[in-house]
Amino acid sequence: MSDVLVLRALGLGDACAAVAALRGVRRAWPGARLHLAGPPGPGAWLRGLGVVDEVIPAHGLEPLAWDGRRHVAVNLHGRGPVSHRVLAATRPARLVAFACPDVRVAGHVRGLPAWDEREHEVARWCRLLRAVGGPCGPQDLRLDVDPDAERPGEVLIHPGAAAASRRWPERRWARIAAALVAHGMQVALTGVAGERGLCERVADATGGPAGAVTVLAGGLDVPGLARRVAGARLLVCGDTGVAHVATAVGTPSVLLFGPTAPERWGPAIDPELHTVLWHGDDGAPGDPHGSRTDPVLARIGSAEVVAAAEDLLARPAVTRPAAGRPRTSAPSAPGRPPT
Repeated sequence: MSDVLVLRALGLGDACAAVAALRGVRRAWPGARLHLAGPPGPGAWLRGLGVVDEVIPAHGLEPLAWDGRRHVAVNLHGRGPVSHRVLAATRPARLVAFACPDVRVAGHVRGLPAWDEREHEVARWCRLLRAVGGPCGPQDLRLDVDPDAERPGEVLIHPGAAAASRRWPERRWARIAAALVAHGMQVALTGVAGERGLCERVADATGGPAGAVTVLAGGLDVPGLARRVAGARLLVCGDTGVAHVATAVGTPSVLLFGPTAPERWGPAIDPELHTVLWHGDDGAPGDPHGSRTDPVLARIGSAEVVAAAEDLLARPAVTRPAAGRPRTSAPSAPGRPPT
């Protein structure tokens, strides 16, 4: 088969979480051209890194613009049935997806694995690809991204998230930024264009000398954000897309989880680099798309986050050899860690 169409029409973090499975697609169909149906921003970034060959712009589960070439379709989007039907409409020679009895595409998904709701997102899609002869695992998440040299060693804070339930209160983000600035750290706030106001309010509430905190929200495309994360000493954020970028490029992070258990969406590699804060119960998940700050997320205190940042900044600095595999060198944190 010369063409493989993969559906993953989700956000930046979802794209990063699918990289290992995308490499499994390469191994299952060596030599085939890999077309990713997904948002243009993350898709173009992955194309530039050689993870995929082509990007078909797709947002959500709208019909796909496929030219009718004979192909294999791979569903890395969801459990079905709607995502299965979107791919089945392209008339693939084969549809690789989790078994879904609600989809009437006889023969396409027969005999494939069952969906496991409690499985880690990375492990889930790797299991699907291994079932069709595409070996892959969490180690395949790594991305080789050149770091931005403009402000090496800065600390990035990403206060936003797509849903309110995953947004920690603004005033607490300001306390974290203030603690870092007070101890000589270069701090920058990242986010999408719609989060610029949020980042500016956090910066204003931080205090300190003018220019102590740089607001980058809305000023970086996906490759630019990835380079900035790759060059950072530390990332502090919630359960959102940029956290997965840090995992992929090997940048240490402090991650604040609320409605979703980190066992399902937390870092799948390099646990020594990432401190995950969560005070929830995996048996009672919240709503990751809710309209109010999740009570589990609200239980995380500012002092706890500062302590986690202090711990990671006090460790040997991370350098990144070829293929993005992290290693450590002598301590070289810029400035004194917060206390």
